[in-house]
Amino acid sequence: MAERIISLTEPMMPARRGLRLFTFYSSAFLLTGLVSLIFADLLWRTGWSSSRTLLLALFVILFLLSAIGSMHGIYGFCIRRLGTRCRITALKDCRQKDIRGVSTAIVFPIYNENAVRVLEGLRAVYTSLAQTPHLEEFDFFILSDTTDLDKWVEEERCWQELARELNALGKIYYRRRLFNEERKSGNIRDFLNNWGRRYRYFVCCDADSVMRGETLVNLVRLMETHPTVGLIQTVPALVNAESLFGRIQQFANRLYAPVFIAGLNYWALDLGNYWGHNAIIRTEPFMQYCDLPQLPGRKPFGGQILSHDFVEAALMLRENWKVWMAYDLEGSYEEAPQALIENAQRERRWCQGNLQHSLVLFAKGLRGVSRVHLLLGIFGYLAGPLWLAFLLVFNWIYWYQQYTGLSTLSVEAFNPYLANWTGTAHALLIFVICMVVIMLPKALSLLDLALDRERCMEFGGIIRATLGVVGETVFSTLHAPMLMLWHTRFVLTNIGGITVGWTAQKRDADGTTWSYAAQRHWGHVLIGAVWGLAMWGLDPTLFWWFTPVLAGLVFSIPISVLTSRRSLGLAMKKIGLFLTPEETRPPQEIVSLRSRLRIRDLTEDRRPRRPFAGIADAILDPYINAIHVSLLREKQLNPGYASQLTRLGAGTPEVRTLGERLLAEGPDKLASHERSKILADQNLMVHLHSKAWLSPEEKLAPWWRTMIREFSLRE
Repeated sequence: MAERIISLTEPMMPARRGLRLFTFYSSAFLLTGLVSLIFADLLWRTGWSSSRTLLLALFVILFLLSAIGSMHGIYGFCIRRLGTRCRITALKDCRQKDIRGVSTAIVFPIYNENAVRVLEGLRAVYTSLAQTPHLEEFDFFILSDTTDLDKWVEEERCWQELARELNALGKIYYRRRLFNEERKSGNIRDFLNNWGRRYRYFVCCDADSVMRGETLVNLVRLMETHPTVGLIQTVPALVNAESLFGRIQQFANRLYAPVFIAGLNYWALDLGNYWGHNAIIRTEPFMQYCDLPQLPGRKPFGGQILSHDFVEAALMLRENWKVWMAYDLEGSYEEAPQALIENAQRERRWCQGNLQHSLVLFAKGLRGVSRVHLLLGIFGYLAGPLWLAFLLVFNWIYWYQQYTGLSTLSVEAFNPYLANWTGTAHALLIFVICMVVIMLPKALSLLDLALDRERCMEFGGIIRATLGVVGETVFSTLHAPMLMLWHTRFVLTNIGGITVGWTAQKRDADGTTWSYAAQRHWGHVLIGAVWGLAMWGLDPTLFWWFTPVLAGLVFSIPISVLTSRRSLGLAMKKIGLFLTPEETRPPQEIVSLRSRLRIRDLTEDRRPRRPFAGIADAILDPYINAIHVSLLREKQLNPGYASQLTRLGAGTPEVRTLGERLLAEGPDKLASHERSKILADQNLMVHLHSKAWLSPEEKLAPWWRTMIREFSLRE
């Protein structure tokens, strides 16, 4: 069938856009209404009560969320397979656009990350861009909010090595803030305030992002061709997973996302969303309109907005700047957590950020579609506690019936088609409908794959892809109860006023130990065991119906440990399960990244370094000391940085005294903020380098004597 492409470069009348939105959500609401009536009929047949009213209300909300997800799959499949694609990025009208002289900054905000991984990812992007004729139009910025002083020094060293190897001094910049206020959004804001007006656009990446050079060039061309577009969000493909959990998530992302995002794009169109990274943004309107407000009230709901991306997209749309989701633009990649627990830690941050959006929902002037995006994000985390409440209310009704000994006086269904059905058959019908609604997007994604022979081979063929879907479904079934309890705890702790801290994301596939899994999952096991025993005592038949939920909780510890194993992930890859296109036909950028990281693993000294080794390098190593001091001197030319130095107290006699104590007593005798003041004082760092080498040994702390001997042996 010939493909008919409808590009959003063509004008879209508000009535037509509204019709798409109305059609999509009407489908979900109509399906929810019909199935809810069938469920209400079942409750009516067994005698109405207040608890049944609550059960029905919970069912309506949960089924509606499932129906919306299912509609994304249905609409996405139809759009992809019936020959009508609404392509945001139809490049035919902008492929020849001249972007020479159009300045774009590519920024990598980082926070206590693995500096080697970040810089190697940046190298892959840089070398890919170098293969296009437009490298000169792009500059790279590493925006560090790192608080670990050893990692700070390592970042500077890795940056200098990379810039020297690529001959990219003046193209790749490094900057570290002394005060990491407002987290990532504050980091971006600080960069824009100091550098933003030099660039027409900026591309925001994550610490693990990789983007193809051609993709970056096309994004700039799209922005140049369409001056009313403020932001274009790509759909990053998950890559480089090695653990079993990571590879299952990666497989699901690559198989299901094309259909789901096509459905999302059907109703969002040019009123899309922003996911915080791998997106190009028009600098001027972003600086003008996206300065995030402080939410009223106390944390965790009040104060700084954590999930800034959704809100920034809403603010752009409020000012009539379009936001596109370039779901059909390839060449955008990211990585994901490699274990269940690390994934849950990231979910906790996102949960608090999304719950904060409940205060943004009613902000003046926001578009209705923006409110829909925010609402879906909120219910993505409320679904867990709502599901738990549904199960508990159902258990209560069943227990109350058994405890009171009251007989069930069944009445006829008010639906004539179900009048002759037994209550068991009626309940089974509802269960089957719910399973079809939940599983339909996966089935349609698999069918979409089967109808595309070339893409099917990238997943190892239809048989392996089908086995992968079965395996992913089994895992998701076991994982869902854990997420239910985690999300419930996250929501309740936020309501209770407990806020989440800002910690670096663990991205390596080291594997979860049994002891650590027991610490994190003992509550799941206890709840699952007690719940299961209660179900068995109440009714063994009911127990077997609850088996999928109970099994995920009771066996959460071995599930968490085994799925975190790299060996199991690689074993699945070896037999062809959970394959993705980036594994069967890896792009050059990913191949380059993997090979360089592998070389570093084989050649670098992997022995654990001493605590404060970075401080020792910055003071003792003349090369690293020179890099560190030169960066401090360069930053002093920036008025904003100078004010930060003043706040920190750098250059004062008190800091000079701290430097003397550092050499005489050792770094462990100083507090973290005191060591930070020392490393931020350029004159003091020059002085300490000389004094550490020239002072007699008896005037130095034993720690310094050891570090000097080790450094001399290395040399």
